[in-house]
Amino acid sequence: RVPVGPLSLLLALSLLSPWGSAGGSCPPRCVCASNLLSCSQANLSTVPVPLPRFTAVLDLSHNNVTRLRADWAPARLPHLHALLLSHNGLAFVSTEAFTHVPRLRHLDLSSNRLRTLDENLFSDLGELEVLLLYNNEITTVDRTAFENLGRLRKLYLGQNRIARFPLELLREGTRLPQLALLDLSANRLRAVPAGELQALPAWLRDRLYLHNNPLACDCLLFQLLDRGRRRHLSAVEDFQDELRCFLPGASALTKILDLAGKQPLNCSKAREAVLEAHLGDTVTLGCDSRWQGVRSRHWVTPGGERVLGDGGNGSVVLLANGSLQLRALRPEDGGTYSCWVAGPLLNETLYVELLVHNFTLHGPHDTLNTAYTTLVGCILSVVLVLI
Repeated sequence: RVPVGPLSLLLALSLLSPWGSAGGSCPPRCVCASNLLSCSQANLSTVPVPLPRFTAVLDLSHNNVTRLRADWAPARLPHLHALLLSHNGLAFVSTEAFTHVPRLRHLDLSSNRLRTLDENLFSDLGELEVLLLYNNEITTVDRTAFENLGRLRKLYLGQNRIARFPLELLREGTRLPQLALLDLSANRLRAVPAGELQALPAWLRDRLYLHNNPLACDCLLFQLLDRGRRRHLSAVEDFQDELRCFLPGASALTKILDLAGKQPLNCSKAREAVLEAHLGDTVTLGCDSRWQGVRSRHWVTPGGERVLGDGGNGSVVLLANGSLQLRALRPEDGGTYSCWVAGPLLNETLYVELLVHNFTLHGPHDTLNTAYTTLVGCILSVVLVLI
C-alpha cells in the first residue's frame, strides 16, 4: 500500500481535468471549471488566446473588448454554445466573427455601443436560439442581419434607437419561423403596421413588446392592443401604463388603451372575431391560440355540439391546423363558435361569431333586380301606348 500525498492527489486530478496538459491551460486572469471558461471583470482588451477546443461556455462580460474581429477565435470551437460579451463597450463586430463558432445557441451582446446590425451579421449561427442586443445604440437594422436564423426563439432589441424595424420578417413567416419573443421596447418607433401585426399568430403577439415607444395614436393600434388586453396577452397586460402614443397636435403622451371614445380619434372598442358569409358559402374559422405547442383542441357549435371530426354530412370539417371549415352554409349555421385549446401551461377558449346572410351572393338579388327592371319597362310601355 502506497500512501497518497497532497501532491499526488493534485496530479491525479489534473490528469482527469480537461485543463490538464493534454487539454490546454486555463488563460491568465480567467477561472476555469470543467468546460466553462469565465474571464468576467478581468480588465481584458482582447479575447484571451488560445481558447481550448472543448470550451462550452465563455464569459467575457464586464471587460474592455471594444472590437470583435474575425480572428478572435483563430481555431474552430465546435462545443461553444454560450458566448457572453455584455458590458464591454463593444462598437464593432465583424461579419465573419462567428465563422468558427457555428454551434452557438446563446449570444449576449447587450449593454454595449453597437450602432448598426449589418447585412448577414449573424448568418453563420444557424443553431442560435437566444440573441441579446438590448441597451446598445442601434439605429439601423438590415433586413438580412438575421438571415439563416431558422432556430431563433428570442430576440431582445429593447433600449436602443431603432426608428424602423423590418417587421416583414415576421409577416413572411419563413425568415424567423420559430421566433416566439421580440422585444422592441424603449426605442424610437413612431408607427407600426397594426393591421399586419393583428394577422400574426397570437402566440407571437403575446411576446411582441412595443411599450415605451413614441408611437402615433391610431385606432388600428388601439384595437390591436385592446384585443390583447381582453385575451390577457402579457406583452399588453403587464405594460399597460407604458403603452403610450401621441395624439395629433398634442405634446403629451396618452395611454393607448384609453383611446376608446376619446376625441379626436373616437376609437371604438375591439370586437372578438366576426365573420360574415352568405348561404351556400364555404368558410373557415381560425383558432388563433396564444399558445405554441398546443396539446389538443376542439370546437363547440352554437347549438352546443362538440366537433371532433367530420360532420354527419361532411358539411363540418375539423382541419389539421385546428381550424373549423363549414361548407354549404345554412341559416342555422350562424352564431358564436367556441374553440377550446389545451395549452402547455393553461387552457384557453376563443370565440368566433359567424353571421350568415339569408340570401346567396348571386341568387335572389339578381332575380329581384330583374323583376324590378321588367316592372319599370312594362309601366313605360303602357305610358307610351296611352300617349
